[in-house]
Amino acid sequence: MIDTISTEIAEGEERIRLEVADGVAVLTLCRPDKLNGWSWESSRQLGLLVDRIRFDPAVRAVLLRAEGRAFCAGIDVTAPGGAITGGTAAERTRNYYEGIRWIHERFAVLARLPQPVVAAVQGYCLGFGFELALMADVRVAARDAVFALPEARLGVAVDAGGDLRIAREAGAGWAKFLALTGRRIDAATAERLNLVQLVVEPPEMEDVARALAAEIAANAPLAVQGIKRAIDAYADAALPAALDRVAMTAALTLASDDAREGYTAKAERRPPRFTGG
Repeated sequence: MIDTISTEIAEGEERIRLEVADGVAVLTLCRPDKLNGWSWESSRQLGLLVDRIRFDPAVRAVLLRAEGRAFCAGIDVTAPGGAITGGTAAERTRNYYEGIRWIHERFAVLARLPQPVVAAVQGYCLGFGFELALMADVRVAARDAVFALPEARLGVAVDAGGDLRIAREAGAGWAKFLALTGRRIDAATAERLNLVQLVVEPPEMEDVARALAAEIAANAPLAVQGIKRAIDAYADAALPAALDRVAMTAALTLASDDAREGYTAKAERRPPRFTGG
């Protein structure tokens, strides 16, 4: 299900594209027809491309952007290998646990890059998409951006630690409010909660984000990278242990009857009937 051996990206299967110019590496989510929905393969490609950036002396900053009308609308449920299987509930839970931990490792490669990452967000930024944007150091949002963590409405936990990062940026109360309700917020609210740093009109968003990445890239690399490491060391002090708890909670919920009911109800456009099992 998860390809952990190949280091290649087959032609026509690109979910993320990498380009480097003028000191900035641009990572582009490039499946606009699927609203850049996330998958296991997306996580694999993210890890591969970020590894290529890490030691590239030509890269001083990273821009994370997306094609189309959405940044990322969450999980692509139509992608191959979507659901993890197992002969028993315990085996499925164990397999989900290891799968989520693997995703955490891929996301951590992005979050822990020495080069600062600027995210440019437009349209839907939901679920995994929101969590991906929160891995960036600075976020620029178009005024039409919409943010949410809808996982609880589907019967699953927040998988990749987005709720923890919201707690870090906006406080525990707002993290619980957003993750427990699944409510959507607009870009202005996200800015008020310190979840984005700049809100601009949609036609300006790309230029503003690129200019910000270029501004960072123009500064002294050793100073920039040292500043990032120091701030992260302070802000993320309790994150590793909390992420392991997230992985176990996500595994238990993803293997549950409630998760099956949540996704079925969404597909059938009806309210879910959760039982706690």
